[in-house]
Amino acid sequence: MLNGMSKDATTSVIFDLDGTLVDSEPNYFEAGRHVLGEHGITDFTWEDHQQYVGIGTQETIALWKERFGLTAPLDELLAQKNRRYLELARISTPVYPEMRKFVERLHVAGVQMAVASGSSREAIEAILSGAGLATLLPVVVSADEVAHGKPAPDVFLEAARRIGAEPAGCVVVEDAAPGAAAAHAAGMRCIAIPYVAAQAGDALFATAGLLFRGGQDEFTAQAAIEWLALTPTTP
Repeated sequence: MLNGMSKDATTSVIFDLDGTLVDSEPNYFEAGRHVLGEHGITDFTWEDHQQYVGIGTQETIALWKERFGLTAPLDELLAQKNRRYLELARISTPVYPEMRKFVERLHVAGVQMAVASGSSREAIEAILSGAGLATLLPVVVSADEVAHGKPAPDVFLEAARRIGAEPAGCVVVEDAAPGAAAAHAAGMRCIAIPYVAAQAGDALFATAGLLFRGGQDEFTAQAAIEWLALTPTTP
C-alpha cells in the first residue's frame, strides 16, 4: 500500500536512468570530452554537455558530427564513447538517496517498475548492478532496442509492454525535457525532476503531472508517493 492507497495493479512506474536514478551525467561529460578530444575538439565544456542531457547517446553523436564536422563513422564514435563511459561508470555512479528510497518503497508496495534509458543495455545493467538496484529493477529497455529515441515515446511504450501495463496506467520519472515529452507522447503521466534546475521552465516540462523545480535537491520519495496515492491512473 502507498500511504493508505490500496495496491493498484494498474499503476506502474518507469524510470529514466541517467540524471534520474543515478548521477551519471559527469561520467557522460567526461566520456564525451575524451572522445571529442581524440578528434581535435578540445574546448567542449560542461555547459556544452548540458545541451544534450536527455538525448540518447547515438542521437547526441549524430548532432556532434554535424556541429563539429566530425568525419569518423557514427558507429566508431559511438563505440569509443560507450567504451570510455563504461570504464568510468564501473568506478563510480552514485544513486540519489531519495530515489533509492522511492524505488524500495514502490518495490515493497508491489508496484511494477522498469527502467527505460537512452544508454546502451550494457551500461544500464552495469550501473544498476553496481548500485545494488538490479534485483529491484529487472526490466530494462535501452533506446538501442527501439526504432526512435526520446523525445519519441518508443522506449517507454516498450517498457510498458514488457511489464504488461497499459500506457495510461504508467508514470514516468524523468530528469530531462525530451523525456517528459516522450512520456506525454506515450500517453503516460510524468514526475519530472530537472537535472538542470534552470531548465525547469521549459515548456516540455509543463506536461508533467508533478514537477520538482529544484531538481534532486527538492525531490523526496514521500512527496512522490503521496502524489501517486492521490492521482487517478487515467491521465
